[in-house]
Amino acid sequence: MKLGELAARLGCKLEGDETVEVRGVAGIEAAEAGEVTFLSNPKYYRELAGTRASAVFLDEKVVLKRGPGMPPLAALRSSNPYLDFARTIEFFHTPLKYAPGIHPSAVVAKSAKIGEGTHIGPHCFVDEGVEIGRNAVLHSLVTIYRNARIGDDFLAHSQTVVREGCTIGNRVILQNGVVIGGDGFGFARRADGQWHKIMQTAPVVIEDDVEIQANSCIDRATVGETRIRRGAKIDDLVVVGHACDVGEDAILCGQVGLAGSTRVGNRAILAGRVGSAGHLDIGDGATITSQSGVPSDVPPGAMYSGYPAMENKLWLKAMAALKHLPELQKTVRRLAEELGRIKDGKDRT
Repeated sequence: MKLGELAARLGCKLEGDETVEVRGVAGIEAAEAGEVTFLSNPKYYRELAGTRASAVFLDEKVVLKRGPGMPPLAALRSSNPYLDFARTIEFFHTPLKYAPGIHPSAVVAKSAKIGEGTHIGPHCFVDEGVEIGRNAVLHSLVTIYRNARIGDDFLAHSQTVVREGCTIGNRVILQNGVVIGGDGFGFARRADGQWHKIMQTAPVVIEDDVEIQANSCIDRATVGETRIRRGAKIDDLVVVGHACDVGEDAILCGQVGLAGSTRVGNRAILAGRVGSAGHLDIGDGATITSQSGVPSDVPPGAMYSGYPAMENKLWLKAMAALKHLPELQKTVRRLAEELGRIKDGKDRT
């Protein structure tokens, strides 16, 4: 593909030779001639001078500088360099295709309804009463429990499980090892101190355009439902507890844990290893930074950090003060000793 064609297809302004041939994409440090890279994080600005890429996606305000003796570098001016780089990847990588049909080793119940163009791979199991839409792909060793409902263009990688009665929308992707609708963690203590298991009878509902990455678990509820709303993205090793509600286009990063009945608002972002107590609301557009613990509600649009999570600016001040705590402790001890001596002197008079 010529660089001029790439710019036209993406709607970018090209600064450079439009006849340059582009054959692929790469990161700014590893890129070679014929490849396109991007710069969205200012941390990597210094790499611009030495990258060997033929072109780079840049914000309109970034000044392009080259080191001495380096080959020309074209600029693709973009309001969102990272997004346009992501779109470019799609031009050079064709997704894997799976032929429609059911593998001989798969077990599919007679009452299951399988949509046109669906591929069911080796050793899959589809139980009674299941409905699967058009052009779905069940890769291998995928298990769909009884009466699950799944929409069109579903993609389930190997060893994923969709439990009984759960509902999944269109264009949902489940990466390896995802479990949809496993029992929520619900137990009531008996008089003798033992635990009585609470039946988890309510389903999980996954709306359209959701992706859930490897080894994450979305638990079913005791009553009501657990719901992941349209466009939400869930990273690896995430646990969404029973009766939670994750909003549209929300992001849950790796190792996030939501206790039961947590509500995460639309477009909220929970960074890696965030944990929430149950029965609380994280507002629309809120951001919780990495390794924070959330014990109570978070207002819409807020940024919270730390444990217990607090407003980010306050947390930064607290962390800055914490660095001086040993010095402050010495000062307090010294002042206490001086005050003690003064007091002793007054007492003698």
